[in-house]
Amino acid sequence: MATFNLKINGKISRVDVDPATPMLWVLRDHLNLAGTKYGCGIAQCGACTVHLGGTAVRSCQLPVSAVGKEAITTIEGLSAKGDHPVQKAWLEHDVAQCGYCQAGQIMSAASLLKSNPKPSDEDIDNAMSGNICRCGTYTRIKAAIKTASKR
Repeated sequence: MATFNLKINGKISRVDVDPATPMLWVLRDHLNLAGTKYGCGIAQCGACTVHLGGTAVRSCQLPVSAVGKEAITTIEGLSAKGDHPVQKAWLEHDVAQCGYCQAGQIMSAASLLKSNPKPSDEDIDNAMSGNICRCGTYTRIKAAIKTASKR
């Protein structure tokens, strides 16, 4: 076990865990931040996407020991009132069906728009290609990202 002081959603959280523990389980099991979902466990589906230093990463394969002093943002920390432009566009376009993948989708979309405020269709496809939606809402996801990019 080791002690880590992590900056998550703007607050410092102290956890005592094995250094190899994936951030997904630190968030869910130790800090009760359950918005980040477990999907595949091999960083292929995107359900566990969070921001590390502003960049979208898969938390299921990110050991807590690799975080260092970088800030982590989860879906709970994206916006205090749920009014991030991507979240608002998601509602406007009625993107979610089952909703399981949506936190990861939103976090990937927010990261894309932060680095590329006016993405092309190809940019959106490339950035979102690692996020799987079993309900197939990809057309609405793309429309919501385009809407959010205008705000």
